[in-house]
Amino acid sequence: MAVTIRDVARASGVHVSTVSRTFSAPHLVNAETRTRVLAVAEGLGYRPNRAARALTTGRTHNLGLIVADIANPFFPPLIKAAQAQARERDYHVFVADTDEDPLLEQELIETLCKQVDGVLLCSPRLSNRVIERLRAQVPFVVVNRRLKGLTTVLMDVGQGAGVAVEHVAGLGHRRMALLTGPQSSWTSEEMLAAATLAARERDIELVVMGPNEPTEQGGLAAARAVAASGVTAVLCYNDLVALGLIEGLRERGVDVPGDVSVIGVDDSLPGRLNRPKLTTITMPTAAAGRMAVDLLLAAVNAGDAGTPTLARLETHLVVRESTAAPARDGGRSILTPT
Repeated sequence: MAVTIRDVARASGVHVSTVSRTFSAPHLVNAETRTRVLAVAEGLGYRPNRAARALTTGRTHNLGLIVADIANPFFPPLIKAAQAQARERDYHVFVADTDEDPLLEQELIETLCKQVDGVLLCSPRLSNRVIERLRAQVPFVVVNRRLKGLTTVLMDVGQGAGVAVEHVAGLGHRRMALLTGPQSSWTSEEMLAAATLAARERDIELVVMGPNEPTEQGGLAAARAVAASGVTAVLCYNDLVALGLIEGLRERGVDVPGDVSVIGVDDSLPGRLNRPKLTTITMPTAAAGRMAVDLLLAAVNAGDAGTPTLARLETHLVVRESTAAPARDGGRSILTPT
C-alpha cells in the first residue's frame, strides 16, 4: 500500500499538519523537527502529491527560468546551480530559451505565469515597460538587468571591464576597441560606461563597435572592422564574440596576441580550451543562480510585503594567453586588412 502523510506523522511523532508544513512551507517548521520528518519520509518512501498540495496551498512548487540563449556556455552553469538550489527547497524549475527574441520572451513569461510560483529572468531583452506590466502577474527576480523596484542579481561586469582596460594599459596599449553586444543588453551598457571611464583615466583611445550578435558569428563579422581600425587590443561582449573575433583575425593574417590582444567575458570552457587560451572576465554564474532562487522564494513567501533587493556579485580578470604587450613596430599597422 502507498505510504500516506498520516503514516509519516505517526512514525515522526508529530501532527499531520506539521508533516504538511514540512513539505509546503519548511521555513515555518523547527529545523530539528523538519529534519526528523524528512528522514522518516525518506525511510518510508513517502512522496507528497504535488497536485493535491497545490490545490491546498495555492502553490505549484514550480519556478520558471528564462534565458536569452541556452546554447551560450554562459547560461548552463547558472541553470544547473539554480535547479540544484530549487531542488533542495522542494521546487522544480522549468527552463525556457528566448533565442534573444523579446517577443518570444514575453510570450514565454505569459505562458509560465499560469504554471509557476515565480520567474527568474536572466539577461532579459524585454523593455522595462513590458517587464513592469508582467511582474504584476507573478513574482520576478532578474539576473543582470537593473530595474527599479524589482529584486535583482547583478554580476559586476562593469568593474571587470574597468580592470580589463587597466590590464591592457599596463601592457602598453594605447588604442583599443570595445565590441558591444545586443542593443538592449544591460551588460553592454555597463561595459561601455566602465570602459569609457577607465580608458579616459588611462589615456587610452577607446573605439566602440556595435551592436554585435552575442555569438561567434558576431565576432567573425566584426573582425574586418577590427583589422582595419588600427587598435592593438579588444574587449569583447562575451567569450563567444572573442573566440569568433580571434578566428576572423587569424583568417586575415592578424596574430593574437602578437598583433592584437583580445579579452572576453564569462570565463566559459571554450575560452579555456582555445589556442591561445582566452584572457577573460570571469562571471560568478553559479553563485548568481543560487542567489536568484533564494531571493525568488523569499519574494514568493513574502508576497506584496517583500522589499526589493539588489545583490551585486564581484567579477575579476583571468589573464591567460590572448593578451600581451603591443609589438614595437605598432603591431597591426604593418598589416593589410582584407
